[in-house]
Amino acid sequence: MHPFLQQLFPARVFAPALDYPFARSDVAMLQRLAGEAPALDEQTWDELLLDQYAAQLARETSIFGQQELHRRLSGGQADPASIARVRQLLDDPAQAASLQRACLPLRQADTEVCATLFGAAPAPAPWWRAWLWLVPLALLLAIAATWLTGWPALFGVVAACVALMTVQARFYESAKAWERTLDTLRYLLKTRAALARLDVPAALPLAAEGAQAAKLTRAIERSLLHYVPFIDTILVEYGDWLLLKNVKRYFRTRQLVAQQLPFLRDSFTRVAQLEADLALARHLRGRAQFCWAQESDARQLSLDAMVHPLLDGAKPLSLRLDGRGAFISGQNAVGKSTLLRGVGLNLISARAFGFCYAQAARVPMLPLHSSMQNEDSLDGGESLYIAELRRARELLALAEGGAPALFLIDEIFRGTNHLESVAAAAAVLHSLAAQHLVIVSSHNLVLGPLLEDCLAPWCVRRDDAGALLLAPGVLRATNGIALLAQRGFDAGIVDKAGRVFDWLSTHMAQPADCGGVLERA
Repeated sequence: MHPFLQQLFPARVFAPALDYPFARSDVAMLQRLAGEAPALDEQTWDELLLDQYAAQLARETSIFGQQELHRRLSGGQADPASIARVRQLLDDPAQAASLQRACLPLRQADTEVCATLFGAAPAPAPWWRAWLWLVPLALLLAIAATWLTGWPALFGVVAACVALMTVQARFYESAKAWERTLDTLRYLLKTRAALARLDVPAALPLAAEGAQAAKLTRAIERSLLHYVPFIDTILVEYGDWLLLKNVKRYFRTRQLVAQQLPFLRDSFTRVAQLEADLALARHLRGRAQFCWAQESDARQLSLDAMVHPLLDGAKPLSLRLDGRGAFISGQNAVGKSTLLRGVGLNLISARAFGFCYAQAARVPMLPLHSSMQNEDSLDGGESLYIAELRRARELLALAEGGAPALFLIDEIFRGTNHLESVAAAAAVLHSLAAQHLVIVSSHNLVLGPLLEDCLAPWCVRRDDAGALLLAPGVLRATNGIALLAQRGFDAGIVDKAGRVFDWLSTHMAQPADCGGVLERA
């Protein structure tokens, strides 16, 4: 909004539509254009529900902060300067509130500008742009000539109209879309100027840069007529169309933006980083429990009273690994998959932002890969087992890279028969765990003793009060058949299932000591 009109009219007349919904591709634009290779592949991102997590972090945050949060979440190590600034904002709520008010105009932006600021250079303006003023002038002169010469002057009117419509047909939509980009750049510059006026350490711009931001804002500002409520905007836009003002402004401001790219890029980076830090501080202020993560060795992990950040009322669990990964078992619906996702999200937040949702945390800052939700695909022509095989091969290829990594795997190879599932799972997991930290959950309990040399057995259970516990060992009391009765199956079905289970337990008994099978193989 023009500064004059901010004083002339009540703010409610120009109330902004806050929190415009952006497509995932727009939010990810900064990370792509920065040329940073993502630390998380697409399947890991989806399986750990990182879109939902990013949306939780980015509440009340503009596209600038959203893009910076996505870049950090998808990228590598947390920036120590950012961690220090978030801690400073947490310690000083008044400063955070002041900065938040200065950043409020950013939330009016309804388009992203990364492609403009960091993408390919725009095509140069045509050479004839300097002569555009002649077209509406020729039209006015031709119309005036009709009063003097009559119908012969109509040929001049037609020629001028054709030239006018040709230019507008070529550039009208581009100019209209460019205005949205300019609006977003104005919000960015206005915020930078406001931050420059704040005498707080976390406000990154300097006073001189604030003056430059204000000057550039005025240079790209639209005329007052576009902001006056009681003037018909259609008439204003029609006048701009007729006089080619929109096209001339399009070429002029594009050239201005190209000239000011270094300053605009710097403004974007500083403002986006600050708004992302404000979002993280606001998020943590609303959390009942979090801690600053400490880095551990590649084969060590300690999460005390960890919770899943996307679950309200999540039950805390503690997990400690030293030298070996973990084989996690537990009854149906006890929360094994949720535990894996909770561990994954805590490891990602530690790596990206420096904090965990726990009382204390010492974690390895490693790349993370998961295989938790493979499904058959009619379009892709993949059965469940083929999809699982493809993902397992991808994980093995990542493991062969040599750099330490952490793997989260849930119910591997459930798409084939029991014996071959156990055999294939044991071979893949043993190979992965030989060089990397692996955390796996499975109902195939025989995998516990098979992999005990590289995966410590842990069992998830509930105590009498309903609290979750993670204790050493493998599940002993399964509940798959008991759930049949609880879910409404009749007694005959439950009895038959029980008798088949007893027969299988006798004829397919698990070996008491199978820990050396893989080593002998």
